[in-house]
Amino acid sequence: MKSRSPARPRKRRWIPRIAVLAVVSLGLWAFVIEPSRLVVHHETLRLPSWPRESAPLRIAVLSDLHVGSPYWGIESLPKVVERTNAEAPDLVLLAGDYMTEGEGQASPESIARVLHDFKAPLGVVAVLGNHDWWNNGYRVRGALRAQGITTLENESLVVTTSKGRHVVIVGLADATRAQNIGEAFSRVPRDEKAVIALVHEPDLFRSVGDRARLTVAGHTHGGQVRLPWIGSPIVPSDYGQRYARGHVEEDGHHLFVTTGIGTSRIPVRFGVPPEIAILTLE
Repeated sequence: MKSRSPARPRKRRWIPRIAVLAVVSLGLWAFVIEPSRLVVHHETLRLPSWPRESAPLRIAVLSDLHVGSPYWGIESLPKVVERTNAEAPDLVLLAGDYMTEGEGQASPESIARVLHDFKAPLGVVAVLGNHDWWNNGYRVRGALRAQGITTLENESLVVTTSKGRHVVIVGLADATRAQNIGEAFSRVPRDEKAVIALVHEPDLFRSVGDRARLTVAGHTHGGQVRLPWIGSPIVPSDYGQRYARGHVEEDGHHLFVTTGIGTSRIPVRFGVPPEIAILTLE
């Protein structure tokens, strides 16, 4: 008579089920829940060389809208504008990549009409990104400008606060274009303290150097995936995770990289939710 093999302990039977449940839950979070979230990231940046006599400046920074990417179609864009306006920023800076590719792609004109609804006393200033130029950058730029959004490329703009103080915004061309930092800063006095460089790719930060008190960028999406202890395995930057997200200081120069809103290539976000960044400069 054959003896029956001993039954597996009840605990061990649950291990595969728990593992499957964990994988499904992580997948649901990374591909459905987190990519469709929208958080507001507040940060105060104390810039040693920022003019003491100026009141703190409140800036909304948005990038990589990729309108038409999963969860961020044109119908979701008004929510982004409304959440931004609720923060009452003095100035809105848009760091590029309004466009996306493939099914669901929105037209530049429809995107610009919604972005026209931003409310900020110092206005809305934009640059274009690589995806914009891959999808007819001239049309994208024309659509934004037609809606009153100042769109810069190797140019500077002076805005005046309610206190009569000047803030200079320098917008640089995307890396797919001819970048001319000298031309962009040519009309900015060397002793001007309130200077913000608006760029798409953060890698320009080192080239800007001390010409700007703060450089603002997007492009990286924060890597889209950020793992515990490891960080982001893939970051579209020559400096890897160094410029993936947030506030970076090097040799007294300051950079802020927003993680953006939409997604590119793979519609996944894990540990890097879509964000509206609200910076207070003082």
